[in-house]
Amino acid sequence: MIELFVMGIALDTRTGTPIVVLNDAENRRALPIWIGTAEASAIIRQLENIKSARPMTHDLMFNMLSQLGFQIKRIEINDLNSDTYYASIFLEDESGTEQIVDSRPSDAIALALRANATIFATANVVADGTISTDQARDEAEAEAFKEFVKDVKPSDFMKRFGGDIESNQ
Repeated sequence: MIELFVMGIALDTRTGTPIVVLNDAENRRALPIWIGTAEASAIIRQLENIKSARPMTHDLMFNMLSQLGFQIKRIEINDLNSDTYYASIFLEDESGTEQIVDSRPSDAIALALRANATIFATANVVADGTISTDQARDEAEAEAFKEFVKDVKPSDFMKRFGGDIESNQ
């Protein structure tokens, strides 16, 4: 699992559709997820600490869970299928029993922000859905790796791991 953080909300310049942008801890990768306007509003309101006179939908959901004795422990964005992301909300009751609830990522993120819960994504989601935000660093690392691999010999592995490579197969 890779921990992600909400960078903010952007708008798709072609369609005007909101996009929640999640970043990794090093700001090397960004995961953009297209979401609805209501969910974008809920996320923005929480990021900017804007209070409403009455509970909005995600506030209501958070309040209900809390009053029923559940804590939101974490969320996981765990699948990407046909341009649709899937997420799970991990709840824990007062006895420590965990419940997992299927969710849209946008709703899970809106709730995670209210609960100060950690946001994770699986490695396959990060691999398939993220874009690089530091192209120069990616290129430098790729070049350094190519230089390293160019000079590697099978005997280097024998020195590192000991023994005969063929007998270890």
